Amino acid sequence: MKDKVVLAYSGGLDTSFCVKYLTEEKQLDVYSALANTGGFSETELNDIETKAYELGVTEHTALDVTNRYYQRCIRYMIYGNVLKNNTYPLSVSSERIFQALAIVEYARKIGAKYIAHGSTGAGNDQIRFDLTFQVLAPEIKVIAPIRDLKLSREAEIDYLKARGVDRDWTKMEYSINKGLWGTSVGGKETLTSDQTLPEEAYPSQLQKDEEETLTLEFKKGEIHKVNGNVYEDPIEAIKRIESLASPFAIGRDMHVGDTIIGIKGRVGFEAAAPLLIIKAHHVLEKHVLTKWQMHWKEQLGNWYGMFLHESQYLEPSMRDIEQFLESTQKNVNGKVIIQLKPYRFDIVGIDSPHDLMSSAFGEYGEMNKAWTASDVEGFTTILATPMKIYNAVNKGELNLED
Repeated sequence: MKDKVVLAYSGGLDTSFCVKYLTEEKQLDVYSALANTGGFSETELNDIETKAYELGVTEHTALDVTNRYYQRCIRYMIYGNVLKNNTYPLSVSSERIFQALAIVEYARKIGAKYIAHGSTGAGNDQIRFDLTFQVLAPEIKVIAPIRDLKLSREAEIDYLKARGVDRDWTKMEYSINKGLWGTSVGGKETLTSDQTLPEEAYPSQLQKDEEETLTLEFKKGEIHKVNGNVYEDPIEAIKRIESLASPFAIGRDMHVGDTIIGIKGRVGFEAAAPLLIIKAHHVLEKHVLTKWQMHWKEQLGNWYGMFLHESQYLEPSMRDIEQFLESTQKNVNGKVIIQLKPYRFDIVGIDSPHDLMSSAFGEYGEMNKAWTASDVEGFTTILATPMKIYNAVNKGELNLED
């Protein structure tokens, strides 16, 4: 009997190559497993399954991890307003751990000797998969054919063509990873510093050019209503927001950052719903949280995003950060009004019962109601005292003249 290998399968070029290589060159029984994080329709899942069997897998299965992904990760990224380098909502890097967890569980269930993935040797995903497998299933060996053979996409296509695999290879010029929290797009342009992705590389195209108003309502930091309609399941709310915003081609950008392995990396993405939700949530928090809540949330939100990106989700301190982030959301309730436009959006304003912009205390730049002029004079005197002392003791050091 042949040994079993569970292949983390997406149906793209890399994992299609892996099926052929593992069955023909390694003589293994390939069990392909697609860990779905909310990026596939039923039609797409059926098509991927059909092609997997055509390639020669022994068995194919789809593992739906969307709910686990939302409950254990996405909602904390919303609470923390997580955008890597103030740009990227961690669309792919955050989902990999949950795909890896599902693959480990499935591999143990069927008694597989190996786990395989289609990551290259120059990216982050190899670390994310390998680390999770090492920590949670050290007894199962890992195979990464693309990394081990140092293959280009052209070489993979030639290999598959030589074995009679018929695909629309032009569509495989770009590596597309789609999940509930956005879609990443990689291609020859993202390997450079001076080019951008062409319009046709993005899965969603501009379909609307007339402005529309979108209202999002949050309940304890989670999406509760979209345009007045209640969503008990936040996942369905996210999908609805995506369907309303993607026709405007909103959420496109190019992320540039430091990879786990030390080199700079560049990837395109589209993430209409994540960007709308995070920006709306952040604006609402500015109104309902205190200055120091906002300050510490920003620090810990950045750490949470960095740890997710760096494959440290299993680090125990992540659970501590999650508890802090969740505790800050008690008063993050209210409506955010957004104007959708081609390729962009504007946050119009918010309406919340916890809005701290209370006119009872004052109207910024206009009227003070909770203090007197003499109160301000005394406060300013006390505030200036440490600098006055320093300037008196160290005469002239605070002179800012050229």
